[in-house]
Amino acid sequence: MAPQKPWFFLTSGFDDYTSSGHVYDPCSLRWHNFGFPGLDKSILQTSSSNGLVCLMSREDRRRLLVGNPITRDWRRLPQLPGGGIGPDYNALALWFDRRTRGYTVVVAKFTSTQLRVNNLRWNFSVHIYESTTQSWAMPLAGDLGSWIGGEAGVVCDGVFYYLIRTPDTELRPHLVAFDLAKPPSTIQSVIQEAIPAPCPLVCARLINVSGKLVMVGGMVRDARLINVLMIWELKDKTWQRQAGMPLGGYASLDAIRKNFICCAAGDLVFIQCVKLPMVLLTFDMRQKVWKVEWCPYYRGFKTKFFRGFCFEPRLDVTS
Repeated sequence: MAPQKPWFFLTSGFDDYTSSGHVYDPCSLRWHNFGFPGLDKSILQTSSSNGLVCLMSREDRRRLLVGNPITRDWRRLPQLPGGGIGPDYNALALWFDRRTRGYTVVVAKFTSTQLRVNNLRWNFSVHIYESTTQSWAMPLAGDLGSWIGGEAGVVCDGVFYYLIRTPDTELRPHLVAFDLAKPPSTIQSVIQEAIPAPCPLVCARLINVSGKLVMVGGMVRDARLINVLMIWELKDKTWQRQAGMPLGGYASLDAIRKNFICCAAGDLVFIQCVKLPMVLLTFDMRQKVWKVEWCPYYRGFKTKFFRGFCFEPRLDVTS
């Protein structure tokens, strides 16, 4: 295959043992029908890397699939350890190592324990699956106190990045880093080295853009702000602003600031508002250009289980 730009897959949900949807191809600027036959159960979370996609089941968060959407080659991973009630929050991240041709799946779990009314403590654990060993490991687990996790996690160059926050929404979320090759010895050391976000955010996502860690965040509303969403890149443990989505032309998309899907492959960033599935925003990190694309198949469509993710169309990778 000739080099391709990443595709964005859009669906109203993975249900009834099959799912059909549509993919947007930035090269042809067109939407196409696209299905995932044979995938059982509904999907809660997704993560992609270098043509592979990892899917986590909504009904049982211990069940994961890894595969190539183009070749339809899927592999069911061994069940994620830990039974009982699922976590309150969890993040999913997939990383494909081009050098070894192996892949790593990282799942971060946050489970709460209520000590008394309005007082929760959170237990944090990191689970890692290596395709070379075909087994799970849990190199880190412990009590994070009042820090709360979420679904924002990504792997860049062998390091897992994750966002945590305090119950006070006016404070900035913090970024924690976890070297997959050299796990930290204690959770306290992870917190001590956490990097605060550049400003308070109502919603934030972490993405891998050509091996660089990028954060897309919806800023706390302020009359002085002229942007709905901001994009930062982490350089030498410092957040550097890369772009902001102007209100002009996108004023009707204010809801995107609080609830959006964000993913990236190569230099292309896709942003999808959960409440407006017919609108897809793209941002080219290299050219610094915003574009808005309209999906004709989802005009007026409403669903609580809308999903979208991007992936590189490749034939040379397998699970």
